[in-house]
Amino acid sequence: MRAVGSADHASGYVFGMHLDFDPSLDHAQIEADAIAQNDHVISYPFRRYARLWLKSDYTDYIRQRRRVVKRTGQARDVTNDVADTYDTLAERLDVEVPLSQTFDTTLPTEGMQVHSEYTLYGHFLYLKRLFGGVEKVRFFLDQEPGIRAACLSAFCDEVKARKVDAFYVRINKDLTVNERRHALTTSRDEFDKAKSQYPGLKDSEVKILLIQARLSHMATIGKWSDRWLLHPFPSMSEPEKAICYLTDYGDYAGDHLANLYSKVSLHAIDRFFMQLRRRISLFERPIATASAQGRSWFGYSPYNPEVAMKLLMIFRVFYNYVAVGEDKKTPAMRLGLVKGKIHLDDLIGFKPWNGEYM
Repeated sequence: MRAVGSADHASGYVFGMHLDFDPSLDHAQIEADAIAQNDHVISYPFRRYARLWLKSDYTDYIRQRRRVVKRTGQARDVTNDVADTYDTLAERLDVEVPLSQTFDTTLPTEGMQVHSEYTLYGHFLYLKRLFGGVEKVRFFLDQEPGIRAACLSAFCDEVKARKVDAFYVRINKDLTVNERRHALTTSRDEFDKAKSQYPGLKDSEVKILLIQARLSHMATIGKWSDRWLLHPFPSMSEPEKAICYLTDYGDYAGDHLANLYSKVSLHAIDRFFMQLRRRISLFERPIATASAQGRSWFGYSPYNPEVAMKLLMIFRVFYNYVAVGEDKKTPAMRLGLVKGKIHLDDLIGFKPWNGEYM
């Protein structure tokens, strides 16, 4: 199962976390009604249960899906990863539909799994309602066409009105600690050299100049000829980062555009995912064993996905309102939603006001 989440860049507040699962449905009843309605012979957009994974969908999907072999034998960097991703996307039956099922997965026996593209669209329509009063929104997105399509469809009018911008972000997370440190050292040397050439400029202004220089030498990658900038200032969490501006109308001045590129990052939502896996064993990464023939074992996985859905919701509230960072503030405090940390006892005992006084 997959979940999609969005977090505020500055505060880290997680706006939403949605799993591709509906626990309220009886899969046996839905399957029987789908057969009675001849849902499986109707074109997908016109089906009554188009958003749900039926057994017939799963069988057809596995039969048609092609095995994609990742290229090896070359030096790995973030631009290679971007190019490989485009090649992999070209193998999909529908480029905007994420690969939800594999040859060694099955559908849940409790509730029903929702097609990932429906979850993505639902997530961004939820964000649109949440951001109704926001003057400007900028999205930093994983390199996934399904996410791009959902974001740009939900915010189509806002993009045209120049109230919403969207960027692809790709990060090389496979580097070792020494390789990350080497990338930081190389970046600092480049910055120090530029700083010596422009001694009268602030550090932030020198960074903008370096990004502007790279804007004129961006790489065109993939069958859609997307233009990618290799970010000149890595960090330990994002040692190699490539960025593609998806909503470029060509109406931003060079320094303003460079300033936007300087801010692009997935750190806020990546940190939430990292904390989620670290604190809740159900969401840890799978364990591969020598005798598993390439298969992975999820040692703590719940048999009922509804458990995962509830834990995601609980942890998001804990992360936003209880967990404090090095600044002694919670994400909700940084965003201005609350004045102080919410204690667990208050959170557990909270009862929403029903509009009546005793």
